[in-house]
Amino acid sequence: MEKLWGNARYFKKKMRDAGFDTGKSETPITPIMLGDVKVAQEFSRRLFEHNVFAMAIGFPTVPIGKARIRVMISATHSEDDLNYGVEKFIAVAN
Repeated sequence: MEKLWGNARYFKKKMRDAGFDTGKSETPITPIMLGDVKVAQEFSRRLFEHNVFAMAIGFPTVPIGKARIRVMISATHSEDDLNYGVEKFIAVAN
């Protein structure tokens, strides 16, 4: 359990440091707030092309205008895995 929470804290900090809005999640599930559902869907598709599986979530699961990418952090992720994910989020955002 410690490894899971450590990974979640590490990933969220790296993503915030890179300029991403990680919302107010208090769980290892990390939202990357993007707002527009079409933006979130395209972002998710492009991440998948980089071997990062992160689902776009939009209305009706979340309110209109609150679309996001949902990242599922686990205890089995290594620091290298997490850094790779952050790298690919940055690449897709640019």
